[in-house]
Amino acid sequence: MSMIAGDDATKRLSSKKQTLDDAYAAPANFLEIDVINPITHGVAGKRYTDYEVRLKTNLPVFRVKESSVRRRYSDFEWLRNELERDSKIVVPPLPSKAIKRQLPFRNDDGIFEEDFIEDRRSGLEGFINKIAGHPLAQNERCLHMFLQENNIDRNYVPGKIRNT
Repeated sequence: MSMIAGDDATKRLSSKKQTLDDAYAAPANFLEIDVINPITHGVAGKRYTDYEVRLKTNLPVFRVKESSVRRRYSDFEWLRNELERDSKIVVPPLPSKAIKRQLPFRNDDGIFEEDFIEDRRSGLEGFINKIAGHPLAQNERCLHMFLQENNIDRNYVPGKIRNT
């Protein structure tokens, strides 16, 4: 067994100096998902809020590199349930359903209050970024449908995305 000389054992690997162009260039792989522009639709008991889910990526697993779709809280619930049932990942929780805010005879707008909508929007954005950032989840057909197709086909066949 040969011993490496003391200096050679701890010698730093030589590395190329980073240029300003390297430092400020687009990252090698990126995935940005924003949940923005909440809009409340309808009146009285038929009201709901949806959110724009905007995706920008250069990851090869995503066929479409930029997309924008509108999703309701129930769509996020659908995605969470699909991933829990069909994938091997631990799915993070969604922001709460806020049942108490939906009770009648409140002195405020309940789930349609601006502050509540902003808190929920922020929570949904954190949720979808945790999911989409997971390498195993990135191959799930339901995630691609959720992020990139205007209408969610609830009768889709679960499975993995195959890149060709």
